Amino acid sequence: MATTTTTWSIDWMTASTQTINGFSEVVLSAGWRLTGTDGTYTSAIYNTSTFPEPQQGGTYTPYADLTEQQVLSWVWENGVDKDAAEASVTAQVEAQANPPVINPPLPWASTQTASV
Repeated sequence: MATTTTTWSIDWMTASTQTINGFSEVVLSAGWRLTGTDGTYTSAIYNTSTFPEPQQGGTYTPYADLTEQQVLSWVWENGVDKDAAEASVTAQVEAQANPPVINPPLPWASTQTASV
C-alpha cells in the first residue's frame, strides 16, 4: 500500500477594511484546502474558517507579515481537527486505490459475440 502525503494550503483570506479594536486589516476568514495523494490517486477537502477578532492588548500580526503556517494554525485552533481531516483524506485516497465497492461485469454477460 502506498503512503499518502497530505498538504495544507490557504487559498484566500478576507480582511476587514475597518479598524477593529485598534487593529487594521484584521483577517476575518480564510479558505483552506487539504490535499492528499499517493502519487497515483488524489483527494481533497476544501472549507472556510472564521476567526475571532483580536482583543486590545492581545497579540496581533500585521496582514503583510502573516505566514501561511500562522493562518493554518488559526484554522486548527478554531474548529478544524487537523488529525481527523488528514485521516479522512488518507482514507479517501486509499478507497480510490482499493475500492470497497466495485461494479464487476454480470456473470451471465458474454464477452463473445454469437455466430449466426
